[in-house]
Amino acid sequence: MSGADAAALRAQLDHPVIDADGHCIEFQPAVHEHLVEVAGPEVAKAVDTVMAAPALVRGLPPEEKRARGIFRMSWWAFPSSNTRDRATAMFPRLFHERLDELGIDFAVVYPTFGLAAPGFDDDELRLASVRAFNHYYAEAYAGLGDRLRPAALIPMHTPEEAIAEIDFCLDHLGLRAMVFNGHVKRPLEPGGEATLTGHWLDTFGLDSAHDYDPLWAHCERRGVSPTFHSSAMGWRERSSPTNYVFNHLGNFGYAGEATCRSLFLGGVTKRFPKLRFAFLEGGVAWAASLYASLIDHWEKRGAHAIGELDPDRIDHDELRDLFERYAPERFRKSAEELVAATHLLSAPGEDPASLDELRHCGIERGEDLLDLFAAPFHFGCEADDPLNALAFDRDTLPCGARLKVLLGSDIGHWDVQEVSGVLTEAFELVEEGRITRDDFRAFVCDHPFSLWAGADPKFFDGTRVEDAAREWCRANEA
Repeated sequence: MSGADAAALRAQLDHPVIDADGHCIEFQPAVHEHLVEVAGPEVAKAVDTVMAAPALVRGLPPEEKRARGIFRMSWWAFPSSNTRDRATAMFPRLFHERLDELGIDFAVVYPTFGLAAPGFDDDELRLASVRAFNHYYAEAYAGLGDRLRPAALIPMHTPEEAIAEIDFCLDHLGLRAMVFNGHVKRPLEPGGEATLTGHWLDTFGLDSAHDYDPLWAHCERRGVSPTFHSSAMGWRERSSPTNYVFNHLGNFGYAGEATCRSLFLGGVTKRFPKLRFAFLEGGVAWAASLYASLIDHWEKRGAHAIGELDPDRIDHDELRDLFERYAPERFRKSAEELVAATHLLSAPGEDPASLDELRHCGIERGEDLLDLFAAPFHFGCEADDPLNALAFDRDTLPCGARLKVLLGSDIGHWDVQEVSGVLTEAFELVEEGRITRDDFRAFVCDHPFSLWAGADPKFFDGTRVEDAAREWCRANEA
């Protein structure tokens, strides 16, 4: 696939093409210099050691990796035979120069190595490395904001540290796109240490260790759209010490689903209806499944329905009569235990306040999920994923929903074999008749506007797509 094909396709479109998830490959020596400037040489050295950990454990035998809870991480992760594509992700000016060739008008560029930094357990290393990477992105992409915008890292161990970094990025670095850490590994015991096997995952909505509402309120005030690009590699069932593919398959969707489910069941989209969220690189199939399952669970376990499952509603006279008529002989010697046998996983006496487990969501009918789920959540999809068409399948999705998918090129990483083929691959769904041209416009244009301009109408000011974004805002009263 040639760049001429992508450019020719772009020329046929009457709307911009926005890449909602390109990637940079950070030049680590420059990041190190920023670390020294931010926190001094000792902290910079310590961060370098943490970042080098995958190489340090690479040669350990599988048995020792298993014993230590070490999984096989990414390897040969970037383009190599196509040197120009490799360089495109490393050098922002080259990326900027090639956008017309790629048929892309504007791209939000996400970290690669930097995505690890918000997950560091050590407070000093985490905050210093996040700040240094953000300085790096601001400097590396300076002067390219008409078509490229880097996403700043936002740590999430506490809402306070997240708010502080948001304000620093907005007010001092001029970074307006944000990528939030999607989960924090908390120790199982207060005051303990989170380890590879001894932790629980905090996903900031339901059952969180902190009240993150002040953070969501701050995002709403400042026009920030939280996006998540977290990995589930290393989670229990994705921790092979020998096989990266085993660990990688489905991991972004799995991590995104955990955060999405937590935010929804925690009532965040109910309390903050203006917020827009995105879960990147995991596709939309998991989101379609979650959306349908939420409706199903509300129909059967919502406040209006849960009483049907109350074990106190069993008619024990009728049950005993049916027991006498139908129970096998082996059952009859334990007839006196009939009532107790009905209590397994169905014990009476549940706390009435805990019966409605969807109480934070404010669902009164299934169609409410159109506002509480389909409207605020956006889902990053790679160009060659055939399941992207699910997002537009009103006949399959309950309540005639359409899910907001975003084209994420993933330029810079191994799964994009040729960067000039991204747009044409995405358009194949139109050529195959699986989505319409209007659906495609939503995929590459309207949904990115929904995510970022829906929260901040000025997000695209000064960019090549400014006029189209303003038109979308007028049409949608953003």
